[in-house]
Amino acid sequence: MAQLSSDFLFVAFVLYLIATLFFGGAIREKGKRWANIGIGITIAGFAAQLVYFITRWIAAGHAPVSNLFEFTTFFGMMLVCSFIIIYFIYRTSVLGLFALPVAILVIAYASMFPREITPLIPSLKSNWLHIHVTTAAAGESILAISFVAGLIYLVKNIDQTKRSKQTFWLEAVMFFMICTLGFVVATSSFAAAKYEAKFQYIDKNKQQSEMVYNMPAFVGPNEGKLQTKGKLEPALHTPAVINAKKLNTVVWSILFGTGIYAVLRLLFRQRIGAFLKRFVQRVDDDLLDEIGYRSVAIGFPVFTLGALIFAMIWAQVAWTRFWGWDPKEVWALITWLFYAAFLHLRLSKGWHGEKSAWLAVIGFAIIMFNLVAVNLIIAGLHSYA
Repeated sequence: MAQLSSDFLFVAFVLYLIATLFFGGAIREKGKRWANIGIGITIAGFAAQLVYFITRWIAAGHAPVSNLFEFTTFFGMMLVCSFIIIYFIYRTSVLGLFALPVAILVIAYASMFPREITPLIPSLKSNWLHIHVTTAAAGESILAISFVAGLIYLVKNIDQTKRSKQTFWLEAVMFFMICTLGFVVATSSFAAAKYEAKFQYIDKNKQQSEMVYNMPAFVGPNEGKLQTKGKLEPALHTPAVINAKKLNTVVWSILFGTGIYAVLRLLFRQRIGAFLKRFVQRVDDDLLDEIGYRSVAIGFPVFTLGALIFAMIWAQVAWTRFWGWDPKEVWALITWLFYAAFLHLRLSKGWHGEKSAWLAVIGFAIIMFNLVAVNLIIAGLHSYA
């Protein structure tokens, strides 16, 4: 059952790739036929991923959102679902050309983590697992659509012919998205090479423990001693509160991402943002601005329910306190405060257009920092995720 579930996820991944090409064709050919095929293939991919979700739920006996692989694939699925709904409201092909690659990167990122079905730890054995995590992921996926609309707006309207703060930060967004691809390539490459290095270290409970690296160690664990001969000695060691192995993975992802980015710059002979500009010339600015705002207006209350209200209820049930300043809780609060400020600036201060687009991009960066850095690097009560 688990293998069948993975097969459906792979089918969905491939269909999303094909659909992206058709949305690109729809923009180039200026016709509805390509767009209709693209959305049809997207729906088929979503259906395949939904089957993956259901079959994995049956195999696991609980909602498959209990670890980083499961949560991130669900996040990608809900992102596609949000895009499909938005598409049928606004019929904008260019949204698919940008939204589906983001979903593809999210799913590819998820697939690099262990996919085995494991028993739930005691604190996760609750119906609140289904309620809290799925609602939070759904809210984040709707907010991600505002990022897509904002990114398209910026690509279209920022003058790429001259250097400026806007061009620098827009290109920085492109670079960090490519670093996600770098993570996939780095993880796959060292897995194919069967790289392994063992360390003994002192964990946050001041107990001696063992950590196995699957990439050469630039960053070593707290008081770590390399046990495998012939492997790279780390250049520095982290305190116990930092997950050194996962921080090391982030370093390798940036290195590989930098290499991929350099190759793309050589191929395109221009900034990534400038290359994408040709695909967004005909989209209406006001439409993008509306999609970005509506996505936040809908996603914010959903995120509030899932990531704060339902989370606090479950925390009271599981840990006998509503709030504990765990790193994951803190970043959920930061995310909530940011989008509350977004809506305030939008409605009270009239921040429309480019200002609103930049806010949407920054908001998604906060979400991704929570998903990547907080989950991977900082140890806390949510480290099992």
